[in-house]
Amino acid sequence: MDLTTTLGLVIGFGALIASILIEGGQLSSMFSVSALVIITGGTLGCTAIGFTIDELKTIPVLLKIAFTEQKHDVAHLITILVSFAEKARREGLLALEEDLTTIDDKFLRKGMQLVIDGTDAELVRSIMETELAFIQERHHKGASIFEAAGGYAPTMGIVGTVMGLVHVLGNLKDTESLGPAIAVAFIATLYGIGSANLIFLPIGGKLKNRSGHQVLVYEVTLEGILSVQAGDNPRIVAEKLEAFLPPKQRSKPKDQAEE
Repeated sequence: MDLTTTLGLVIGFGALIASILIEGGQLSSMFSVSALVIITGGTLGCTAIGFTIDELKTIPVLLKIAFTEQKHDVAHLITILVSFAEKARREGLLALEEDLTTIDDKFLRKGMQLVIDGTDAELVRSIMETELAFIQERHHKGASIFEAAGGYAPTMGIVGTVMGLVHVLGNLKDTESLGPAIAVAFIATLYGIGSANLIFLPIGGKLKNRSGHQVLVYEVTLEGILSVQAGDNPRIVAEKLEAFLPPKQRSKPKDQAEE
């Protein structure tokens, strides 16, 4: 379970509930079946129009990604690529083929297989960059589903409120229930704005953040693969790839480490 996603939702909804209780309100007064139906159904319907069935089927997977902690050990990846560079300089590129079975990362395995097969460096870069571009496109599409829902939800909330007010104004003779009826009408707006800003948009942002981290890993992988193919010195490979890391995560120079 990803701590920040879960904690963020708890804090957001907790603050909303706390504000209601502080003002002396009742949580039961915040519940409206009709508002829930129009926000849920309307938002899902509007969102579905803009995407295909196959894209909508990925929603459970996207939610799992947003709520599951994912760690990308870029430093360990650099260590693997540097070891490949050392072995390639010592024994040749073909000697790396036996190491492919130990690689779980499909992107790294595919790139190394192209190099071992003797593919031209420019063609390797072209193939892997195309692969990376489509990965980014899939990630963008997934995030855009939740961003679209975050745009439609407030509008559906306003529609629900207008419908409620129309119903209220059609029964002005019952003045005693006028106040509560108006309050219920505005719950739809609360649901729409709340769901957009506490659920849909934050999850979309989380997926974009996940995508950024994943793309960084793939960029490091691609540069490492091309360096191995070029026969670069392992020390140069390490320095080149560590440029992608924050300064605190980079290995210290040998003389500094000895001090």
